[in-house]
Amino acid sequence: MKNQMRQPILHSSLFTLHSFKTTAMQNNKKQIRLAAIIFAAILISDQILKFWVKTHMQIGEDIPLIGSWCRLHFIENIGFAFGMSIGDHVGKIFLTLLRLVASVAIVWLIFYRTRKGTRTSFVVSLALILAGAVGNIIDSCFYGLIFNESYYSVATLFPPEGGYAPFLCGKVVDMFYFPLFSFHWPQWMPFIGGKYFEFFNAIFNIADAAITIGVILLFIDQLFRAQKKK
Repeated sequence: MKNQMRQPILHSSLFTLHSFKTTAMQNNKKQIRLAAIIFAAILISDQILKFWVKTHMQIGEDIPLIGSWCRLHFIENIGFAFGMSIGDHVGKIFLTLLRLVASVAIVWLIFYRTRKGTRTSFVVSLALILAGAVGNIIDSCFYGLIFNESYYSVATLFPPEGGYAPFLCGKVVDMFYFPLFSFHWPQWMPFIGGKYFEFFNAIFNIADAAITIGVILLFIDQLFRAQKKK
C-alpha cells in the first residue's frame, strides 16, 4: 500500500523536475536569442553608419541634424570611447588586444550565466557591452587596411595604394556630437576664469553609446540584486 502511494508521488516529482528543466532551457534559449538580436542590431547599425561617414565626409566636417545642438561631426581616434586616446601605435595595439580578450570573456560569461540561470536584464547589459566592444574592434582591426585617410578628401574603400595603417592599428570612427549649451566662466573664478565650457563636448559613435548604456544597466541590475539580498 505504501509503495503504491509512493509511486504517484515519485512520478509527480519527476514530472515537476522535468518541467522545471524544460522551462529553464527554454528561458536560456530565449535569452541567448535576445542577446544575439541585440548584438546584431547594434553591430550592423554601427558599421553601416561608420561606413557612410567614412565614405561621405572628411575629417572635421559637420552636418547639422537638429538645430546646432545635434550634429554629425566626423573625427577619428586611436583609443578609448568618446574621442579619448591612448599613446601611440603600441598603446593602440594593446588596447585592441585588451578589447578582444574582454569580448571573448563576455561571450563566455553570457553562455555560462544563461546555462546556470540568470536575469534577462543581466544578459541584455552584457549584449550591449559586447556589441559596442566588437563594433570598435572592427574599426581598429580592419579600417586601416581597407580605407585611406579622410583628411582633405573623402576616404576610398579598398584604395589601390592600400590602407592608411597596419592590422590592429586602425582608427575608430566617431560622429555624434551634442553640444547642448556653452558659456565662458566668469573672470573672477580661480583657475577656470574666462575659459570656455561646453556641455556635452564628447564625440562618440553607436558602439560607444551601447557600451555606456550596457554598463549603466549592469550597475542598476547589480544594485537591485544587492538590495534584494538584504
